[in-house]
Amino acid sequence: MVDLLVTLNIWDSFYGVLSAMMQPLYWAVSGIVVFFHWLFTPLLGADSGWNWTLAIISLTVVIRTLLIPLFVKQINSARSMQLLQPKMAELQKKYGHDRERLGQETMKMYQEEGVSPTASCLPLLLQMPIFLALFRVLEGVSSGNVRGHFFKTNPDLVSSLQNAEILGAGLAERIFPMTGVGPTQIVGVILVVAMVAVFFVTQLQLMRKNLPPESLTGPMAQQQKLMLYFFPVVYAASSVVIPIGVLVYWLTSNLWTMAQQGLLIRNNPAPNTPAYIDWEERMLAKGHDPQAIMEQRAAKRRRKPKNAAAAPSRTVGTKAPLSTDEAVADEAAPKIARQQVSRQTVRSTEDGKRVVTRQQPRQQSRSARKKK
Repeated sequence: MVDLLVTLNIWDSFYGVLSAMMQPLYWAVSGIVVFFHWLFTPLLGADSGWNWTLAIISLTVVIRTLLIPLFVKQINSARSMQLLQPKMAELQKKYGHDRERLGQETMKMYQEEGVSPTASCLPLLLQMPIFLALFRVLEGVSSGNVRGHFFKTNPDLVSSLQNAEILGAGLAERIFPMTGVGPTQIVGVILVVAMVAVFFVTQLQLMRKNLPPESLTGPMAQQQKLMLYFFPVVYAASSVVIPIGVLVYWLTSNLWTMAQQGLLIRNNPAPNTPAYIDWEERMLAKGHDPQAIMEQRAAKRRRKPKNAAAAPSRTVGTKAPLSTDEAVADEAAPKIARQQVSRQTVRSTEDGKRVVTRQQPRQQSRSARKKK
């Protein structure tokens, strides 16, 4: 009984912290949706379902626009990881017996190539809280448990969104549970089918145009097939309990991803892929050197060494020529060569002879050295 109470207290604390962390997202999501609803009201009316639909679509555009740099970084990171597979195989063959050394050499390779293994997951991780916030805000409007400052302070907007419809389907309603087959179920199924189809085409586009042949075999191929066939099933199964308004957001986001990925594949394809061959032909037709362009892009992704700024501009080991007077002064000056703990002084006398003096440093106690 005591363990159960402790577990419940921990869960309540965790839920409280999570809820507190989500409040700023609730505030932002509700604020953006309400702003675009206000913007479209003169054209469509305050209670129009199409007004709320356009507000949700506008929210999606704002979010995805802000995530463009992360999306490009995700694609480039995934591509770089694919191109590093041969080097990874060499490292595993060389250091496979020493996992610690393998990890060190792998991280060193990532740093030299400017690749971050986690960059490909970052946009998805950032998008999930936003998706959850939108789901919770619309679900709160549907259930009466209102979330988001701009809905809490505007009960009329809550009532308007609760009653908003597109093609007879309520934006705050779900496909399941069903009391019968009506406009909500029909519109919901159409949105789910469209959403899954767009996701499938996006993954197929990536596999057929922007993956090298070696990535279509082995574990990488299995992962791609899993995303191609399994994820759409998960999408379809989870969508039946999601409000229609969230499905509108999800479909818009998938369309944005497909278009954005298509542009990126066309203009910056991965080497040794069908898309790269097409891009190479276009560059040659325009009089550009594809290889030079790819080398420049690869150089930008690589990070500069930390000591690059402190490196001397002249070539190591070279010395500027000295004048005659400077050479005589340099020859006559005492030269000190340090060799471990001994000190060697070389002096030139007036008759040209060199005198070498070696002296061991005097050993003193720590307290004596501190007094100095």
